[in-house]
Amino acid sequence: MPALPLSTEPPVSRRASVCGVGLVLLLASGAAQAGPAAGSAAPWWVWPLALFAVCFVLGIVAVPAGIGGGTLFVPIVGSFFPFHLDFVRGAGLLVALASALSAGPMLLRSGLGSLRLALPLAVLASASSIGGAVLGLAMPAHLVQMLLGGVVLGIVVLMLVSKKSEFPQVARPDALAQALALNGVFIDGASRRVVHWQVHRTLPGLAVFLGIGVLAGMFGIGAGWANVPALNLLMGAPLKVSAGTSSVVLSLVDSSAAWVYVNKGAVLPMIAVPSVVGMMLGARIGARLLNVLKGSVIRRMVITVLLFAGARALLKGLGLWP
Repeated sequence: MPALPLSTEPPVSRRASVCGVGLVLLLASGAAQAGPAAGSAAPWWVWPLALFAVCFVLGIVAVPAGIGGGTLFVPIVGSFFPFHLDFVRGAGLLVALASALSAGPMLLRSGLGSLRLALPLAVLASASSIGGAVLGLAMPAHLVQMLLGGVVLGIVVLMLVSKKSEFPQVARPDALAQALALNGVFIDGASRRVVHWQVHRTLPGLAVFLGIGVLAGMFGIGAGWANVPALNLLMGAPLKVSAGTSSVVLSLVDSSAAWVYVNKGAVLPMIAVPSVVGMMLGARIGARLLNVLKGSVIRRMVITVLLFAGARALLKGLGLWP
């Protein structure tokens, strides 16, 4: 199948009419609508294979870091793959959702993810993510690219200056946390220590997650990067519980915002299918690493990748790095 030039038209006017049986037909029909950029000599099937490989690696890294696959997927794929940014953001939400759903059951069984802590936060973030998705699709692609680059570089700064406490001391939970029973216990796989935890500052935490939902929907990045600091630094949850609960929150928030992109025709199988499959397989490995791997190692890797991807997205949006 010959590769077609990538259109710069927004996805609203390019709805995908995909009816096939099997992955090959899905990818072929997606390639006809979002093929490689003009002048590229690569055949269309190179891009799905490259997406699968990239997302497999991102899935391994994203879960232990607690940042969600979309945080790495959107700036990297949006900057280095020849797809319109709206399609990348739509796939980014599905990628973050797949990563969270794949790792979620394992995290809940191990006690690293708390459904009781995640639900009240995810309800507010899910509602605001829908508004963020609508706003993001209404903005010009180059403006979204610039804002995305700025947000990603802000994430890097936040990760550099944040002094994450592995086991924060919460002397006394607030009244709302007590009423909702936001506490639990888990066994730390590295030290074999039984850790009892509880949270405080619940109302500020709910307000922060309301804003996190807007960013998740607007940029399609899942916002796990913000979930972990909010849970750990603001509310006082242990670092591993924060990372695990972040994946549970992502599974609820991203599913809400993703429907807006699906309804607008901003999800193409050529991009979404290999990305989701690769991310789910990688996330299962990443969930196992979370219990035994040192967080500092993953953190340094994520900061390096995000610094490069954020600078690339910002310069591309400004037209300085095509």
